[in-house]
Amino acid sequence: MNSIKTFAGSALLFAAGLMPALAYVTNAPVPLSEIKPSPEDGGIAMVVGRLLEQGHYSQHPFDDEMSGKMLDRYLDTLDPQHVHFLQTDLDKFELYRDRLDNLTLRGDSWPGYEIFLVFRQRLTERTEYADELLKTEKFDFTKDDRIRLNRKDDPAPKNISEAKKLWRERLRFEYLQEKLAKSDDGKMLKTEKKKAGKNGEAGAPKSTNTLAGEITETLTKRYHRQLNFFEQMDSDDIFELYLTSLARSYDPHTDYMGKPSLEQFAINMNLALFGIGAQLRMDEDGYCNIEKLMANGPAQRSGKVNEQDRIVAVAQSNAPPIDVVGMNLNKTVQFIRGPKGTEVRLTLESPETNERRVVALMRDEIPIEDQQAKAKVVDLPCANKTTRRVGVINLPSFYASMETSSSPGKAEPRHASSDVALLIKKLKAEHVEGIILDLRNNGGGSLEEAVKLAGLFIKQGPIVQVKEPRGKPIVDADEDASVLWDGPLVVMTSRFSASASEIVAAALQDYGRALVVGESSTHGKGTVQSLNQLKPYLRMAGINNIGEPGALKFTIRKFYRASGASTQFKGVIPDIILPSVLNHSKDLGEASLENALPWDTIESANHDKLDRVAPYLNDLKILSDVRITKSRDYSYIREDIEQFLKREQDKTISLNEEVRRAESAEEEARRKARDNERLARKAPKPVVYELSLKQAYLPGLPEPVKETNSVGVASIHHPEVGQTKSESDLSEGDDSGKAPNVDPHLDETEAILVDYINLLGKVITAKN
Repeated sequence: MNSIKTFAGSALLFAAGLMPALAYVTNAPVPLSEIKPSPEDGGIAMVVGRLLEQGHYSQHPFDDEMSGKMLDRYLDTLDPQHVHFLQTDLDKFELYRDRLDNLTLRGDSWPGYEIFLVFRQRLTERTEYADELLKTEKFDFTKDDRIRLNRKDDPAPKNISEAKKLWRERLRFEYLQEKLAKSDDGKMLKTEKKKAGKNGEAGAPKSTNTLAGEITETLTKRYHRQLNFFEQMDSDDIFELYLTSLARSYDPHTDYMGKPSLEQFAINMNLALFGIGAQLRMDEDGYCNIEKLMANGPAQRSGKVNEQDRIVAVAQSNAPPIDVVGMNLNKTVQFIRGPKGTEVRLTLESPETNERRVVALMRDEIPIEDQQAKAKVVDLPCANKTTRRVGVINLPSFYASMETSSSPGKAEPRHASSDVALLIKKLKAEHVEGIILDLRNNGGGSLEEAVKLAGLFIKQGPIVQVKEPRGKPIVDADEDASVLWDGPLVVMTSRFSASASEIVAAALQDYGRALVVGESSTHGKGTVQSLNQLKPYLRMAGINNIGEPGALKFTIRKFYRASGASTQFKGVIPDIILPSVLNHSKDLGEASLENALPWDTIESANHDKLDRVAPYLNDLKILSDVRITKSRDYSYIREDIEQFLKREQDKTISLNEEVRRAESAEEEARRKARDNERLARKAPKPVVYELSLKQAYLPGLPEPVKETNSVGVASIHHPEVGQTKSESDLSEGDDSGKAPNVDPHLDETEAILVDYINLLGKVITAKN
């Protein structure tokens, strides 16, 4: 937050001579007079509107119907919980309901700015009201009242008086949240216990006044930080939100991307960026902190940058530094990134001494290794003191190298399919008997990579059918007759597996090549998007001398399985469904998104039926059901499901402090009981060898990983009810006594794979 206090502190540092005075650019709010369309907006808006009505899969004209959807999407983008806009505001905006199409196609984007100005006004009013309440109000938490936080389906407050009642109740809820989190219910923190003397003063619980002051400070910073975020939004930011609302009116996966968003999209696909190699985080005081230095990046190599340093200014080579205290983190990142081989100068501040220094760094390519494919070899204990060796490949996304017109450099080629192929070869060299392809939480990526990856497990044949609005389906097939892995194969999916991951799971399921195991269904994104950079279209429209207009990613085709069913909307249903809280959430998946395209079918493509799964599926389900019924971890999941369903039915949260403390104590007791039970287990544990892509080139296996001391929490996290406990809450000293990390779904899937291997072995033995 760029507060007066922060600026005063900076001014004092300069006056004290700790740092020579620099020509800082202030992070004051964007003046209201500057929130207006830029000269380039009109042409971009017109081209985006025309491209959507002519090129989008739905072939829907940009008419009054889409105009109404665009208005609703924009209002919900700014105010998703219906707490800021008044009904009187919405009544005024109604005049645009059937006019945004005509205005946009004429190049008029003013409504987007007009609506944003009203939103900023309401947000300012709410912040000022919160400041007033925090100074004067004594909140009472002894009554039996409750609050409904999810208001996305509720009407807007009728007037400012009704809005203030709503704002007050939500502030009251936040105050109670902080009170519960900051007070330790009379217990001393373990760090304070070590410092406490005989009288225990150092470890005494905080006084009521001190606690109230901390809560007030925390909430004041939070409200002003949120206001500051929107106050720093310039015309380009607002324009992107406005056009994205138009794009999302056609379907949930159509987006307008300004220059920064386009660059981020390229980073996600390339798994590389050009910068200094540091993970950044914004703290409550508006400082950009260096959270982590990435291995062998420019920052780490310099030896002059430390984790937890604050970045207070950024300069390009010899240009004047720009103050980034209180600046939107995304904007700060834009200043730090740049072409490979160029210089960036950071003004850093030590959090311990407040001394400042300037460090010059040369930007370089930073591979995002934690998002690359990785694997592990697992030796699973079985009956009669035997083991089964299996491999697990984790693929977070279907990445592939790409470039944009605004890319700051050319990244080293990275392709998901070739990386997975490398890992499979390594697993084969280590003599695994079966492989699990873990696609949980894989949101998709390159269609071409999905086709290539599925082809690693089958001979030639169709992987996915792709259909345009008109004409016959196009079959994307694996043309390579070789099979890299022909052994037992299981594909893991979750409610967050989407798009390309659904294509792979569906193809291997249709062929009968792999057993699919996971939550009740995948996400259900069965659409193809095309990324179209807008500059060529603007030139075709006779609009030249324009900067970087960004790109439009819009849906042009739908996916269909080899069997003919669409993966859109319904997703892929696993062969074996594992119990999960997420199976019961109605707010996940394509079906929960506005303007999602419908499910349908086409004719089946001619593909092989390998029948590797069906003969064993019934036995595998029976064995899994028996295990899950006896499993303590799955009994915990069943308890969590019951708790989740109760909360879903109620949808309100108590504002009574005693009730909330009792609920918290009950949850804490439940968590500790689970941790203690897990620690007491005597069953033999698997031996795990983790493999990165670099290790896949090396002979043999690395040292097995030690048992993880982080807590594996099987209980659900309810974002409206409190913070996740940190590891420090679990013990007083070292890591001994902490519960092991748990992943019941992976554990069960490994057991299913072992059953699968055993059943296949019996068949082979019988044939021989």
